[in-house]
Amino acid sequence: MKKYTSLLLSVVMPSMLLAQEAPKPYGALPSERQLRWHEMEMYCLIHYTPTTFQNKEWGFGDADPAIFNPKKFDASQIAAAAAAGGFKGLISVAKHHDGFCLWPTTTTTYSVKRSPWKNGRGDMVKEFMQAARDNGMKFGVYLSAWDRNDTRYGTAAYADAYRAQLTELMTNYGELFTSWHDGANGGDGYYGGKNEKRIIDRSTYYAWHEKTWPIVREKQPMAMIFSDIGPDMRWVGNEKGFADETSWATFTPKGVDGRPPVPGDADYSESSSGTRNGTQWIPAECDVPQRPGWFYHADQDAKVKTPDELFEIYLKSVGRGANMNLGLAPMPDGYLHANDVKSLTAFGRKLRETFAHNMAQGASVRVSDLRADSHRFAGDLILDDDRYSYYASNDNVLTPELEITLAEEKTFDLIRLRENIKLGQRLDSVQIEVLRGDKWHHLANVTSVGANRLIKLESPITTSRLRIRLFAPVAPTLSDFGLFREHIEPFTFDNAEPVRTALKSHEYSIQTATGLSKSLDKNPATMEELTAFSQGVVFELKQPVAALAYLPRQDGKTEGIALKYEIASSKDGQVWKTIKTGEFSNIVANPIEQMIVFDQPVKEKYIRFVPKETVGKTFTVASFTLFN
Repeated sequence: MKKYTSLLLSVVMPSMLLAQEAPKPYGALPSERQLRWHEMEMYCLIHYTPTTFQNKEWGFGDADPAIFNPKKFDASQIAAAAAAGGFKGLISVAKHHDGFCLWPTTTTTYSVKRSPWKNGRGDMVKEFMQAARDNGMKFGVYLSAWDRNDTRYGTAAYADAYRAQLTELMTNYGELFTSWHDGANGGDGYYGGKNEKRIIDRSTYYAWHEKTWPIVREKQPMAMIFSDIGPDMRWVGNEKGFADETSWATFTPKGVDGRPPVPGDADYSESSSGTRNGTQWIPAECDVPQRPGWFYHADQDAKVKTPDELFEIYLKSVGRGANMNLGLAPMPDGYLHANDVKSLTAFGRKLRETFAHNMAQGASVRVSDLRADSHRFAGDLILDDDRYSYYASNDNVLTPELEITLAEEKTFDLIRLRENIKLGQRLDSVQIEVLRGDKWHHLANVTSVGANRLIKLESPITTSRLRIRLFAPVAPTLSDFGLFREHIEPFTFDNAEPVRTALKSHEYSIQTATGLSKSLDKNPATMEELTAFSQGVVFELKQPVAALAYLPRQDGKTEGIALKYEIASSKDGQVWKTIKTGEFSNIVANPIEQMIVFDQPVKEKYIRFVPKETVGKTFTVASFTLFN
């Protein structure tokens, strides 16, 4: 018996000691599905519905299914372009706010079954799924909770139908990496011919926590659920693709007036930054369209984001511990414009070339303190390209230092840091110094690190000695240190000519108020504000105009942003004829320039822009532009 006990202890005791040596987890921790999501870093969201054919951002729900008939739909071309960009997943907008379903659902007649595409027998969600997998990517779906077509919207019957749609998507398309939901819920719609506004109680209508999200958990346990406030990842709070400089993966969801937080009804004040020591691990997703808008518009062909612009987004999303979700917008024929493909391909090449070689590899690492004097936590583990092997100090050492000596002098302008997030987000800040002569000099410092932190230096630096100083409330766990040089290459679009030409300032004038000079100064940082605007803004023309653009305020505030508009024309400035009405869809979340194209060029002497509905009680404008 003694022999058996001794043998058992000789096997068990070392493993027990090892377990005791490891740092205890700190704070909220990521789930297994969240770890896999962090490792993806980037994926794409595809907006393609009848709204594409209407040249709108949000469909009203009134489009005839007959218009949805792409002549050259090519899911493989779209997926291959995303894969070339280095993206690891595709999300199909299976249903947007217009209510049109891209799969043959049993829950509504408003779907591909009623379109001429493939004689009503197609399944676009399935084709996107297959194309994603053929190109080595994961697949996910977006299902809009708001439905501007369904006459049942606002009743319990629609909420049941929505959950049935979600069940179909979670059941029939293999393993999904995400189920994506946003906070757009209720408002104007077609609703089966009942053109009206319907407002629902967002806090209770969808029963997110009680009935809806449990469907995802049951059918797709590894699928990340996205919404404004989680439960698996949160909206970063803007559609520029940027997380805050300090961006914690931990987050405390907060409701409004004591209500449980749900999409569209929550406190978003900490969405961009997260919550230090938050109650849950809910990292940020940075969603941003490749073009100014989420849907395709021909007049944006010259405004596709360049590889350098996409790289900046990567640095400020993935490089701040979040993930990057890039919106792709196929043309009406059903594939990506050449400019979109060219930019994606060049961006992918830029990423690969930039991060192809870690100049810190082969360096020696000396640490000021080593946990339990164990090689299991050695400093050189930060150079093995493993996210989960790590250096750690002893529990009573909260500010350890690591000195890096490169094999030779290297020139770099990017530094990468990572924590072992399996043990929580521990680091409060990091300072990096370089040795010049016999003195250490400050190079960079950051706050939050988490799954990934990329530090872009103002200019390249050449050195062979660096020092990393860690600061944390518990023993820090640094898992990665990398040095890179941003790859630069010339890039131009083959066809980037603007569709329209802007009128010059002397070719028209504003007759309203004192001329609203700040709206014509071409400076987006300036702004005009009107408290009395029911009569609109009147332009006196010296030549015909074909379009008008409204740029909302660009200072991050929403007060006064126009939500709906009316355009009228007049020969004498007295008698007016309405020529265009509409809404500025998604303008609050994505305050880009809004282009209003007239059905026919306006040849009268005057046109009038009337904000029919605004955020708050004022009207604000950064700039107006007229086009011939």
